[in-house]
Amino acid sequence: MQNVDSDQDTEASPAFWRSQEMLLLQQVTGLMGKDLTSDNVPNEMLHLLSELLGLNRGRIVLFDESSKRASIRYAYGLTREEIKRGIYEPDEGITGRVLARGQLIIVQDIDKEPSFLGRVVERSRLPSGPVSYIALPIMIGQKVIGVLATHRIRMRARPLTDDISILRILATMVGQVLHLRAYIKEKTEALEMRNQQLTRALETRTNRYGIVGSSPQLLQAISELERVSNSTASVLLLGESGTGKELFARALHLASPRQDKPFIKINCAAIPDTLFESELFGYERGAFTGANTAREGWFEQADGGTIFLDEIGELPLSMQTKLLRTLQEGTITRLGGKREVKVDVRLVAATNRDLAHEVSQGVFRQDLYYRLNVIPIHLPTLASRPEDIPALALQFLNRINQANQRNVSFDASAIERLQQYGWPGNIREMSNLIERLVLLADKPVLSAAEIERFLPAPGNAVAPVVGQDPVPVAEFNHDIVRPYVAASSHSANELHRAVERCGGNKSRAAQMLGMTARQFNYRWKKLHP
Repeated sequence: MQNVDSDQDTEASPAFWRSQEMLLLQQVTGLMGKDLTSDNVPNEMLHLLSELLGLNRGRIVLFDESSKRASIRYAYGLTREEIKRGIYEPDEGITGRVLARGQLIIVQDIDKEPSFLGRVVERSRLPSGPVSYIALPIMIGQKVIGVLATHRIRMRARPLTDDISILRILATMVGQVLHLRAYIKEKTEALEMRNQQLTRALETRTNRYGIVGSSPQLLQAISELERVSNSTASVLLLGESGTGKELFARALHLASPRQDKPFIKINCAAIPDTLFESELFGYERGAFTGANTAREGWFEQADGGTIFLDEIGELPLSMQTKLLRTLQEGTITRLGGKREVKVDVRLVAATNRDLAHEVSQGVFRQDLYYRLNVIPIHLPTLASRPEDIPALALQFLNRINQANQRNVSFDASAIERLQQYGWPGNIREMSNLIERLVLLADKPVLSAAEIERFLPAPGNAVAPVVGQDPVPVAEFNHDIVRPYVAASSHSANELHRAVERCGGNKSRAAQMLGMTARQFNYRWKKLHP
């Protein structure tokens, strides 16, 4: 590019100036196509006017509705101090007159025009010869929003009319750019406000349900839950152990038209196989020894409301068939009874197991799986929502302090360490850990060092067994919390070794491996049919 800012005339043919104009318009149009929101478009436009056409010290002056004054917003060839001086009242000087009247003004010689203020650039910084000043209105529709102005050396080989023509085009383009920028800004702000309103609404609802947090993953699960709350379809809550499935099941109940009816929760892993039928469906008098009176089961007690079956994967195959029949027909038959009882119950089930895999292994009925999996909702792990950890930690801390009449608090490093931890046991593990911290704390304010002392050591301790490979076990000293173990994470060999180490005591073996006795027995039976 040829720099003509030396304030000397350039002898060039009309073809040369046409090529310079085309290059300028091409460059400006390209910038507009890339990013309208950037200040690069008006700034580079003024730069190119100087470099390609010799229209120097260009500035774009914009009117501010709040102050009712105009000021230089974009410029090329002006110092910061000069830009600061470029403030105009409407009808003040040449720039203010263009702003007020919306008409082009050309000052042929600034030294001979009394109304030219010379406020921005001192005359000593301009060429000694005649200097012109061109100011054009920038408009959006019929409204003047600003002024495009430049200095021009009078004695030039380029016609003034050509400069006026290209400046008119650029003033129109500036108006379009500013109009589009204002439109984009308005729509973006409206969208951001709408998103904030939705987030606040979701946070309000999470508080209503007792669910703490505002992470996108959590709000997504809440949103899915609320969208299906008015239906009667079964909902399957999926996620790792300790992610708050019962809280979500209760939230679904509270969001549904059944909120004033019973909410019955049942932990399938805690019911012995022999009692499942009588617990779920009730029994008639004389159905078995000791049945001196008839009793309603959980499904009858939940009539009109919601029943939550936690750890549905622990349901025996014999009961899976009866549960499927109840879901399909909406009736139950009490143990020892012959009469069908109509029940209206919304089922919410939960599991941390891969039911599809269980179906392929033949330990879970395929038809029941399809019936339960009508609306699956995946609950996020605590590790995937670290931004919620401070709020959760403080909630647990306040609750446990009040329950135990303690006044323990965390400093910033403690909160940061809680956020860094992986939480394999999710929210349940956090609650248990904070309870231990509160009860065993020997100082009022805990730091990351105290938190570290109570976190599980990396990996599990390895206890050797003579003649065999070591089996991982969890340590149970006062400094370590038992790690949570995912379902189906142990082989038959590991189960055998744990039983051997515990002298044949399966309950102790289950505890050693981080499982309940029922979970251990289920795996044992599955691996030893």
